[in-house]
Amino acid sequence: MSLANTFYNTLVKRNSVYVTSIFAGAFAFGVGFDVGITNIWDSWNKGKQWKDIRHKYVQE
Repeated sequence: MSLANTFYNTLVKRNSVYVTSIFAGAFAFGVGFDVGITNIWDSWNKGKQWKDIRHKYVQE
């Protein structure tokens, strides 16, 4: 029960803190999800993307 009381007193007791923590958590999840999916996509398609084959077509 102590964990529940600590959670309530820290985050839920004041509405402004509760809403701010929800927005911060959603933002952090969104950024983390985007980075994770981008890394998976890049590893899955390695060698097929423009950033991997650019040196063959562009002369500096």
